[in-house]
Amino acid sequence: MTLLSVLDLSPVTGEATQAQAVRETIEVARAAERLGYHRLWLAEHHNIAGLGSPNPEILIAAISQVTSTIRLGSGGVMLVNYSPLKVAETFMELEALAPGRIDLGVGRALGADGRTGGALRSVGSEAFPRYFQLLAAWLLDASGKVPIPEGHPIHDIRANPSGPSHPDVFVLCTSEESATFAGMMGVSMVFAEFIARAEGGPAIAAYRRAFQPSEFRREPWAGTAVVAYAAETEEAGWRGDAVRRAATVSMLSGHRRRFADVEGAEAFLAEWKGSPLLADVEGRTIAGSGEAVRARLEAKAQASGAQEVFVMATGPSLEERIASLALIAPR
Repeated sequence: MTLLSVLDLSPVTGEATQAQAVRETIEVARAAERLGYHRLWLAEHHNIAGLGSPNPEILIAAISQVTSTIRLGSGGVMLVNYSPLKVAETFMELEALAPGRIDLGVGRALGADGRTGGALRSVGSEAFPRYFQLLAAWLLDASGKVPIPEGHPIHDIRANPSGPSHPDVFVLCTSEESATFAGMMGVSMVFAEFIARAEGGPAIAAYRRAFQPSEFRREPWAGTAVVAYAAETEEAGWRGDAVRRAATVSMLSGHRRRFADVEGAEAFLAEWKGSPLLADVEGRTIAGSGEAVRARLEAKAQASGAQEVFVMATGPSLEERIASLALIAPR
């Protein structure tokens, strides 16, 4: 049976504030652990009104203190926005707080538009391979696995706190190119299908072809991340997903907009009825009853070769997000 995990973006639902959305993610984490999900991952987004958290590492720290079994990670940290040393230090500290439960997923995008990336002082995605190699070296050194050799430019610069273990490392992928890089680095990968708007199979196959064993992983491991929403009936599941579909159509049409309720979302979608854009969004939608959604997720895993499926926790409200996760949860 395919492993199931949760990806939460701290969405702002209804009339909530972004601050409330951050606190709601902690409740999603409690529920995900109780329901038996394997991991909870948190994402990094900047300057987006409908998403609350730009700092997954802070939420991971908070959630590590109210959970005990579920793995916690970033899906992901946008590495080129930061110093690799700082990222290594942050996640070694998280590993110290929750040993054996921390995942470090990194991406090469900005998690923001170009101007916001400039305000973050991002160095741009072309620096990702170099930044990743520095990050990996500091993590392996801090955990005592592979000391940084004398003569290396970062020799004698330590990522503290040191410890007997380091986070599991993943590259978040939206293309065969990034998947190939993950394979060559010998780390795990997750294909962000909801961002790429494409099936994950080709990228996962490219990753497996390129995989080279490393100190991080001896065998390839691949996951895929999708959006899914479940309710008690097919009709209720489709209707409850209207807010997400409307927001997606709005974003893809170049006019990002947040919808506070299902009625407003349905009215907006009615304006796009018959359009190729709405047809594409609806064609990719996974919504319906819990049984139907679970079957779709298992079929997607089998078709793509993914060993784990991350389900983005969506819904018109916190209560409906958690209810959806309960219906989709591992059986």
